[in-house]
Amino acid sequence: MALSCRSGAAMRKYLLLLAQDNCEFRLPEIKSLLTLFGGHFNNIQDAQAKSPFCVLHLPSEEMARKLMKRTVCAKSLFELWAHGKSLEELKESLERHPLESMVNYLQSNSTYKINIHTFNKTLSQKEKLSKIDALEFVPFKGKVNLQNAEHIFYLLEDYGPEPNNTRLEPLQIFFGRWIADGQRDLINSYSVKKRHFIGNTSMDAGLAFLMANHARVKPNDLVFDPFVGTGGLLVPCAHFGAYVCGSEIDYNTAHGLGKASRMNQKWRGPDENIRANLRQYGLEKYYVDVLLSDASKPIWRKGPLFDAIITDPPYGIRESTRKTGTQKEIIKTELFAESHVPVQLNYHLCDIFSDLLNFAAEFLVTGGRLVYWLPVYRPEYTEEVIPRHPCLKLISNCEQMLSSHTSRRLITMEKVKEFEEHDQHAHEKDKHCTPYKGHNSFREKYFSGLTKRMAREGRVKNQEANTGNYIGTENREDI
Repeated sequence: MALSCRSGAAMRKYLLLLAQDNCEFRLPEIKSLLTLFGGHFNNIQDAQAKSPFCVLHLPSEEMARKLMKRTVCAKSLFELWAHGKSLEELKESLERHPLESMVNYLQSNSTYKINIHTFNKTLSQKEKLSKIDALEFVPFKGKVNLQNAEHIFYLLEDYGPEPNNTRLEPLQIFFGRWIADGQRDLINSYSVKKRHFIGNTSMDAGLAFLMANHARVKPNDLVFDPFVGTGGLLVPCAHFGAYVCGSEIDYNTAHGLGKASRMNQKWRGPDENIRANLRQYGLEKYYVDVLLSDASKPIWRKGPLFDAIITDPPYGIRESTRKTGTQKEIIKTELFAESHVPVQLNYHLCDIFSDLLNFAAEFLVTGGRLVYWLPVYRPEYTEEVIPRHPCLKLISNCEQMLSSHTSRRLITMEKVKEFEEHDQHAHEKDKHCTPYKGHNSFREKYFSGLTKRMAREGRVKNQEANTGNYIGTENREDI
């Protein structure tokens, strides 16, 4: 993988070592963060999608360090000095690298050390030392210091994407100077397992930070979540210095009341709420407020207001899809008396996302981003089902599997033009025939697949029990 920046400044090569989880999300996160720092970047080569190595062409080390202060998809970044498919090619590549960019790190009064990193192969200490000794062509003049070196260098080897079919020789070899590590520690330090207030659908910390990066959240932004729940998406935005707010239709969730979602806890405590979550991480000063409100009925003053909208709408699986009812929206049946108005109505997924895009088009600032999860039934999914809006440009579309037949897609959109009344009418005209409408039955399709799989596993168990040789079914899918 390689990324390049269109800029008048001289480009330097850097190597990203990417994490091996959420692989489809990695490149969009890196692109979003780089554009946040002022570059216009193109993906010029999208080969070896499973490889953890990504070459960047950046104008400065300062931009490289800014990237690593935000990314949760990258482990480390290196200034790339040499690259080849063999040690001989690596040596030739190093000889072509500009000496002036290396000389400051090779001085006799400096200290250094060399680390070895391999992908899909484990080396013994003896093998590592042998590879370090083979780097004698690198013109080091300083002293080795394994404990507190001024400069750290890495030899990185890629043995291909198949861990069960290890190659004898690497596919490619990289050598470079370590610059910085990414923010992978945030995934553990903000884990929902340690969080004060959680719900049935609280977002995984790693994905929440990834969403904030896709949205290019920055200090002093105003970020809004229209389906805020327990505020899991507000936390990473506040961590990055944005002011956060949201709305929630469920009174108990908004006020931290009712039954607890945590195991072995019956009721929520007196201080379990979104504000307490932000206080837990020292981020309370960024908390604006949460409104008890119906997302289908915006209450905001007209005009751009939010720098980013980040949300995870309900899919009808663990949380119901609902909105408040009005007299005009009720279709009178024997179910309801003439004078009765139900407090809540079913809120179809198609309408949820149509309303969400319309809201983002109207209330985002130009250049602001909408980031949200879209559930899909995989046998019926095509790119055409992604909801569209004339004011919003699709930036990225990444899939996270939920089961063999369902998934959810992280959709990132950017507002590219000012909202006008005719945009709203055009969008409302289209929303009743959008291709996504077929996914309104996502809940039924989700559980129909689960029911079939449970029945299939039940038949397997019965067959094994009848033969007196019961073995647990392998490869069960986690729902």
